[in-house]
Amino acid sequence: MAQARWIDLLDPSPEELERAMPRTLHDRALSRLRAPATHEDEPRPTLEGHEGYVFGIFLIAVAVPEEDRIFYQEVDLVATGELLITVRKTPPDGAPFDPASIREARATGPAGTGMLVYALVDEVAERYLSLVDTLEDEIDELEEGVESLAADVIRGRISELRHDLLHVRRTLTPTRDSVRRVLDGRIEIGGKRQFTREVELHFEDSYDKLLRASEGLELARDLVAGVRDYSQAKISIDQNEVMKKLTAIASMLLVPTFIVGLYGQNFHHIPELSWGFGYWWAWGWIVATTIVQIVYFRRKRWI
Repeated sequence: MAQARWIDLLDPSPEELERAMPRTLHDRALSRLRAPATHEDEPRPTLEGHEGYVFGIFLIAVAVPEEDRIFYQEVDLVATGELLITVRKTPPDGAPFDPASIREARATGPAGTGMLVYALVDEVAERYLSLVDTLEDEIDELEEGVESLAADVIRGRISELRHDLLHVRRTLTPTRDSVRRVLDGRIEIGGKRQFTREVELHFEDSYDKLLRASEGLELARDLVAGVRDYSQAKISIDQNEVMKKLTAIASMLLVPTFIVGLYGQNFHHIPELSWGFGYWWAWGWIVATTIVQIVYFRRKRWI
């Protein structure tokens, strides 16, 4: 196998792109290569065959646990029979993709463009597996904090995680489908398969990793839903505890209020009114009923 030539471009200028790219590159691919690194559900990851070359777009989601955020690295490729061109773009909020896997593939021996593309795709798949593990750790940490963190903090973090999972899914699914195209033999140049059977077997490993990442992502979504339900259940329990305390306080105030209202009526023939100890009699009932209620509610752990 002949050693393929590899050109790696980082944030290239339009002139650098024009010098490096094949003349047959279609306008849509060229405009995508020139576009700045952004991620608002675009560009959509793809790997497709054209007349004389293969064009690909990959987005790698990178988690930053210390800052509770995810940013996306974009790497585009153009592959011909003997040449691989990668275009890496620096995201506005992170570092660009490091093509160390491609360097290692070239250093281990002669590698054609198919194996170099596989090395890139396999690195993308590994990154998604690591991302899913990181997200699951974040969810576990959030679940442990439900008992100690404020409810608005929990709600905000759950909302962020659900948003991140949705965006990761929108990049992971088309990435997996693109690799599936290789296995189905749909990446062709001039009616012939671009990748040999040996290379396609390697792509099967990457496809399996992307499948596992997709399954892990679905599990992570279920875990976030579980944390949300747990948080809501805790809020309901806390509200019940507050209601118990309010009920106990209202009850302890109700009986003395009744006694005061009873003896505060404008009647002249209330026996206790003419009794020398009537005042202390009323206070005795107030104190006694209050003590009885305090003992009762403490035994029920309402206060």
